[in-house]
Amino acid sequence: MGKDRRTVVVTGASAGVGRAIAVEFARNGWNVVLVARGEKGLEGARREVEREGVRALTFAVDVADPDAIQQVADETAARFGAIDAWVNNAMVTVYAPVARMTAEEFRRVTDVTYLGQVHGTLAALRHMLPRDRGTIVSIGSVLAYRSIPLQSAYCAGKAAVRGFVDSLRTELLHDRSGVRLSMVHLPAVNTPQFDWARSTLPRKPKPVPPIFQPEAIARHVYRAALDAPRELWIGTSAWTAILGNMLMPGLIDRYLGRNGYQGEMSNRAESGERPDNLFDPVDTDPGAHGRFDADASRYVVAADPAWLRVGAAAALGLAAGAALLVARRGTMSR
Repeated sequence: MGKDRRTVVVTGASAGVGRAIAVEFARNGWNVVLVARGEKGLEGARREVEREGVRALTFAVDVADPDAIQQVADETAARFGAIDAWVNNAMVTVYAPVARMTAEEFRRVTDVTYLGQVHGTLAALRHMLPRDRGTIVSIGSVLAYRSIPLQSAYCAGKAAVRGFVDSLRTELLHDRSGVRLSMVHLPAVNTPQFDWARSTLPRKPKPVPPIFQPEAIARHVYRAALDAPRELWIGTSAWTAILGNMLMPGLIDRYLGRNGYQGEMSNRAESGERPDNLFDPVDTDPGAHGRFDADASRYVVAADPAWLRVGAAAALGLAAGAALLVARRGTMSR
């Protein structure tokens, strides 16, 4: 039982977006392998997945440990026969100005948010390449394109993932491999991370609106695993930020310099010392949602940027054609 179904591995699966992704695959009949550090969250996620009538395996490991992640891949393939999709989702972040961060904090965010995706990809490739099939989905962020203040390590990690995936894609194309890659860039999402991320801010962190529910994101991640678009940009806010940064990065720098700090902090003061998940899990079972249900939308649109670029090129072409027509009419009227 289970080997007749497709199988997905999801990292960072105990809460937030990763948990919603795991449940979405389960609803569509996949075996689901859940990877995270917190055992209580993993157990809660396992129960949710198995309520959908599929099999679930859990691994309480750290994606920063390449040997442990390789063992996850090996045991998954042995149990289910193959790995059809691997979703690299695990992340950590620190809310703090660069000057108030330590080298150890930068290293840890890099080990999880960037190298965790490298380790997952390598583990998946060792099973997918011999079969010449499988899909690896990397969970990115609009911040891979447009960095913001107070999350420098996280922004750098997501940008590094994008560079890594682009390089690997060219190698797979060179080898004419049947293994597919997709990178899904997220907007602000209502997850528990804002209550367990490390922070030196005077007020509690919050996502920058508009905010979306994890289940809305998960539906598009599942689609990416099936269709493997090169990239998928989720939410018009993501499109605006990415394209805007391409056109006028300096203006956005100045805007974020004036408004970015306040935009990432809520009105609620931080209440003394609280546990964070940077080095050790906050071993609770919060589910997929954070504390922003009242502000979060259950629906979000997504676009393959290839189509956005076609639309932008067409718009520029129409504008150039109109300008040329006006110029010719002006010449003829003289």
